[in-house]
Amino acid sequence: MIAALDAQRMLQDAVTETGLSDWADDGFPERFALAAAHINTIPMDAAGRQAAKDNIHWLLTDRLRFFQDRNDFPLSEEQIERPMFASGEPRSGTTLMHALMSVDPDARALRFAEVMHPSPPPGSVEGTDPRYARADAEWREINTKMAKWLHCHPYNDMLGSGLPEDERTWAFDFRVMTPTAWWRVPMQNLSMGLPTDPAAQYRIHKAMLQAFQYGREKKYWVLKGFHTARLEAFFDAYPDATLVWLHRDPVMVAASSTMMMSDIMEGIVGPIDLVKEAQMHLERVRWSIGNTMSGSLVDDPRIHHVLYSDFVADPIGTVRGYYAFAGREFTAQAEAAMRAYLAANRGDRHGKFQYSTQVLIDAGYDIEALNTEFAPFRARFGVPIEVRGSKP
Repeated sequence: MIAALDAQRMLQDAVTETGLSDWADDGFPERFALAAAHINTIPMDAAGRQAAKDNIHWLLTDRLRFFQDRNDFPLSEEQIERPMFASGEPRSGTTLMHALMSVDPDARALRFAEVMHPSPPPGSVEGTDPRYARADAEWREINTKMAKWLHCHPYNDMLGSGLPEDERTWAFDFRVMTPTAWWRVPMQNLSMGLPTDPAAQYRIHKAMLQAFQYGREKKYWVLKGFHTARLEAFFDAYPDATLVWLHRDPVMVAASSTMMMSDIMEGIVGPIDLVKEAQMHLERVRWSIGNTMSGSLVDDPRIHHVLYSDFVADPIGTVRGYYAFAGREFTAQAEAAMRAYLAANRGDRHGKFQYSTQVLIDAGYDIEALNTEFAPFRARFGVPIEVRGSKP
């Protein structure tokens, strides 16, 4: 019999190792207990259970050290001014949009090495920062374990210098369990089901930006995350932010997301039931599109709406348009860096990612009925029906 995870014991182990005890959230121990209880429902062998314990210990000790940094350094004094965000449905071009903005010499982006190991503040480290070598090694492990992920997300070859989604900043808050925090643990991704609190999550996000900005050359932040379902809390946290929202055919979003997560999860837990995966992703898309159509801030003047098809046709022109919208200068140096990035980083450099609506047909869906269902969304944002081949 493999012992269940003991939430209180794991909390105490983290306190004992670090000598710290401030979780920076009175409700954190109870929320963490829910996450541990969820993991205890997943059948794992002894190695899997040990991996879960090790992973949790990493996240808990990081949390304690990160919040202690706010006592040791004047991080709260850092001002995050006019950040620029890319957002939209998964598989809608937001990662490439973000990657292009990140190579602007005047911009600063989150990096996996810093988000995965956020203490101490990078600006307080003299000489070579050891967290980059550590994160590089971890990403080699991830890419070996989930080799197919490189097909649909070639940016993972950037290793520790790669660009995390904003949601990764609150991994140690145990509200989501994303593959880049839980890849060593044989369990499915859990992005919904744990208690969420957007305002609290954005406080952590901003705290990370402050920590990573401290003591470094002044630059403006360019970021990427799935912010469109929590716009009220987003703009409360960043009232002077702008957001570029890329819109893509919801049917193709569901098809591409299904195949992407299948590739990721196959490397963690083994073969995936594509029918169940397709059903899950289509329901998530339905929920998200419904939220978009009813959201009170969708037409906020700080949001720049862009079609995925237009971005694919002219990536540089689309970025230039967003800079103009945000009131940022699109310098010659930024454009040159972005064009160099596109030339050196073909999207199929690790193999071609194959997907189509066939994966939804195989799951029992009628594509024409889905197109009709999403017609009001298409009409509102001018999103065309996207057509691909019949084989996923």
